[in-house]
Amino acid sequence: MDPSLLNQWLWQEEYWLPPGIHWQDVDMKGEDGHFPLPRDLIYTLPLAFTFIALRYVFERLIAVPFSKHLGVKDRIRIRAASIPKLETFYKQSSRQPSQSEVVNLGKQCGLSQRKIQTWFRHRRNQDRPNNTKKFCEASWRFVFYLVAFTAGLGSLINSPWLWDHRECWRGYPKQPVAKAHYWYYILEMGFYLSLLMCVSVDVKRKDFKEQVIHHIATIFLIGFSYCSNYVRVGTLVMLVHDSSDFLLESAKMFHYAGWTRTCDSLFVVFAVVFLVTRLVVFPVIHTTLVVSAEFFQPFFGYYFFNALLLVLQVLHIFWAYLILRMVYKFVFMGKLERDERSDAESEVDDEEEEPEEEGEESSWAQRKGAINSKLASLAHNCVLNNLTNQRNINSRLPKAR
Repeated sequence: MDPSLLNQWLWQEEYWLPPGIHWQDVDMKGEDGHFPLPRDLIYTLPLAFTFIALRYVFERLIAVPFSKHLGVKDRIRIRAASIPKLETFYKQSSRQPSQSEVVNLGKQCGLSQRKIQTWFRHRRNQDRPNNTKKFCEASWRFVFYLVAFTAGLGSLINSPWLWDHRECWRGYPKQPVAKAHYWYYILEMGFYLSLLMCVSVDVKRKDFKEQVIHHIATIFLIGFSYCSNYVRVGTLVMLVHDSSDFLLESAKMFHYAGWTRTCDSLFVVFAVVFLVTRLVVFPVIHTTLVVSAEFFQPFFGYYFFNALLLVLQVLHIFWAYLILRMVYKFVFMGKLERDERSDAESEVDDEEEEPEEEGEESSWAQRKGAINSKLASLAHNCVLNNLTNQRNINSRLPKAR
C-alpha cells in the first residue's frame, strides 16, 4: 500500500474533527499554547526508554537501600538441584507436568515421582519474585504517581474546566494547549508506554490481563484525545487516576515491609478515594457523552473516545468489586489478608507460595518437635510413677516395723 494513501486515509478530518471544522481552522500558535499535533507524540517513545533507564537506576540506588531500612525481608528458598533434563522440560514444555509426564521424567532421570514433583515445586518457587523486587516496583510507581498527581493538580488548579466541566467544550476544537498540560500528556503517555514494555518482566499478578488491557486502553485514550484536542477533559481523567494510584502503591510498600497497621490504614484510605474518584467523580463520561453534544455534532472521534472511557469504567467496576471484598474481610475479620485488586502476591499460574518449598525443612522440624514432645511426656510419666511408688513404699513402712 502506498504510504501517502495510508497517511491521507488515517488523517481524514471526519475522524478527528467535528463536522464543518478543517485542519487549517485549528492550525494556531500563540502565547497561550499551540494546537496539539500528532507528531508531538513521537517524543513519547524515547521518553519511555528514558523512564525504563531511570527506573533501573532508581531501584538499585534508592529503592533497595530503602527496602532494607524499612525491614523488607525475603524468604529463603531451596534452590532446585541442577538436572539438565528437568530444566529443559521446565523451560520448553511445562512448569507443571502431568502425572504421566512425571512418570516419564522419573524413568529418564532415575528418580522417584515424589522427587520429580518436589523438584518442580522448588523450581517454580525459585522463579517467584521476592519481596524486595515487589517493593522496588511499587516504590517506583509510587514516586511517579505522586509526582504526576501533584504536578497535574498544580497545573489545573486555576483552570476553569477543573471546576466547571462545561468549560472543557466551550470553543472546541479551537482550544490552545498550555505547555504545562502538553508536558503532562507527554509524560503520562511515556510512562504508560514504559509500563507496557516492562509488562513481561514485572510481577505478574492475578489481574495481569486486566492490567494489560488497562495500559493499552490508556495509551490509546491519551494519544487519541491529544490528536483530537480532547486535552481538557483528558487532563481531568489522568488526574482522577493518579489521585488513588499512589495510595495503593504506598500500601503495597508497607505490606512488603511488614508494617501491617500502616498498610491496613493506607488501604482503607485508598479504598475510599478509589471508590469516590472512579465511581462517582470519574463518570466525566456524562460530560463527554451528554454535555459535549451541546457544543458540537458527534463524529467518529466522539464515539471512539467515549468507547475507550467505557472500557476503563468497566475495569474500574471490576477493581471496585475486588476492593469491596477486601473491605468486607477487613470489617468482619479484622485483617487484610491480601490485596484483591492487583497485589495478589502471586504469579498467574501459581497463586500461592507452594508449601513444598519449606516441606523438607519444616517436616523435619515438625517431626523433631513431635519426638521432643513425646519424650517430655514419657519423662513426665516416669516422674509421676516414681513419686507414686515412693508414696506406696512409705505407706507400707510402719506395718513392716
